[in-house]
Amino acid sequence: MTRLAQIIVAGGKGLRAGGNIPKQYSNIGKKPLIFRTLQALSDLKNSPRADIAEIQTRLIIVHAEHDRSFVDASIGEYLVTKVIGGKTRTESVRAGLECLKDNPPDYVMIHDAARPFISLSCLTDLIDKMKTCQAAVPILPIVDAVKDFRHQTLGDDIERIHLRRVQTPQTFHFDAIYQAYQSLAKESDYTDDIAVARIAGLAIGTVEGDETNFKITYPSDFDKAEAVLKMNTIQYPPSYYTATGSGYDVHRYTEGNGIWLCGIKIPANYTLLGHSDADAGLHALTDALLGALADGDIGDHFPPTDKKWKNAASDKFLAFAVDRLRKRGGILQHVDITLICEKPKIKPHRAAMRTRISKILGLPLSRISVKATTTEKLGFTGREEGLAAQAIATVVLPE
Repeated sequence: MTRLAQIIVAGGKGLRAGGNIPKQYSNIGKKPLIFRTLQALSDLKNSPRADIAEIQTRLIIVHAEHDRSFVDASIGEYLVTKVIGGKTRTESVRAGLECLKDNPPDYVMIHDAARPFISLSCLTDLIDKMKTCQAAVPILPIVDAVKDFRHQTLGDDIERIHLRRVQTPQTFHFDAIYQAYQSLAKESDYTDDIAVARIAGLAIGTVEGDETNFKITYPSDFDKAEAVLKMNTIQYPPSYYTATGSGYDVHRYTEGNGIWLCGIKIPANYTLLGHSDADAGLHALTDALLGALADGDIGDHFPPTDKKWKNAASDKFLAFAVDRLRKRGGILQHVDITLICEKPKIKPHRAAMRTRISKILGLPLSRISVKATTTEKLGFTGREEGLAAQAIATVVLPE
């Protein structure tokens, strides 16, 4: 089993953010910023990919000595190893790595405490990159004009096509980055860890960064963070639009030992007939997301004639649609599923369904609706020959 350590660097004072305490312990949505960061990093266990969800993780917070009480008050239910950092970021990271040497992980992520919105897709991409590289970093292009300002006045243009913005978490093979830090002079101080990897000659890969993975630096960034939490996003430019997609799916009942519906298995003496697990709820929702993207339907991407999808879990299809949405720069706002059937009874399972869908989508429960109805004994559902599902998804997309 893959072992991963996640080091959260939280030793800074955060003076530019204002406030009476270090910014990483200030609240966003009534929870400390660093708690939100822990939430985001811990989202790996909710991955629909078994190889990612089963990764054994360990959380380390590197903090200033006098901030121990803030840390204890901020971590909630998360189990963390607390390490005293140094005077510089480089010293703090070295301390975090040092605490792992006696029981080293396979990989280590090093992340800024003030970036609370790292996405599951980016975390997954970084881990996947470890198969071919010793180090990996999320990057984003620079879209604004860049000027030389070294002499306190606007100077020459800097060619931005070759420049990239660099984010965290930065991810490494543990042994490689540990040795790289061991080789540094004691007084060394670098702004990030990929610089240390570069000096050590490690093979560095890149993954696509995320605009919502911004670093909270100034007081206005807290307002921006509150907006992200409310899923209103960071004030959309006029070039964004709202799209709604719908999905519909039907499956016939047949003999079996249980039925998959909205991501959970319901005990029964029957099942649904289909090429995959025949989860009509997730199929309809997948089609709704693809419809909002104008990106075909589930059959286009996962044809029933392809043997590799035989008995496949439908959460893979839904996760695929969510990934397509994110790659388009879209944000999912709300989903609504209606199950049409005489059996099984949905109400006893509705909470579990909503929770499972929440984990797959990375969407709060308050934005996930699952409901059921019957056709008053009319039609194929009324005759208990099968069931149907309808879904609607609302997203915001860039033009």
